[in-house]
Amino acid sequence: MTRADLTHLYFLLDRSGSMQSIKTDTEGGFAAFLDEQRKTAGECRVTLAQFDNEYDVVYSNRPLADVPPLDLQPRGSTALLDAMGRLITSAGAELSAMPDDQRPATVIVAVMTDGYENASQEWTHPAIKALVDQQTKGYSWQFLYMGADQDAIEVGVSLGVSAAASVTY
Repeated sequence: MTRADLTHLYFLLDRSGSMQSIKTDTEGGFAAFLDEQRKTAGECRVTLAQFDNEYDVVYSNRPLADVPPLDLQPRGSTALLDAMGRLITSAGAELSAMPDDQRPATVIVAVMTDGYENASQEWTHPAIKALVDQQTKGYSWQFLYMGADQDAIEVGVSLGVSAAASVTY
């Protein structure tokens, strides 16, 4: 049985060059999002991955209290689909390797981006949508899509994220 008091937040952050114009807003939004998480009961662990045309894990499985302020350094193009595919599959592998009694009961994958896909080479929209659907229906993962300068609801839905969990920021 999973740990009902444990949440793992996987945060995927776009750091492509076009994020420069909203750098401060993104850093503030990230801080506000974590502040909201701090208000909820139980333990929360955080993994932050950033992407442009490259993918980097900034930190993994860090206690929420130890998460530092975000320092966004925009660069590169937007390989959103590849980044989502990599984060979701690596999170799934990490969680499935854990003993049941150490697994979080709540898994949240939050994606924050301003741009449309323009650089992915491995994953397609239908494949990401299927992966999100699989994790949502099979494992009760929650997905949040936060988009700027786009119709975030439409884009989020195209990736398998419910309209209610997609917002424009």
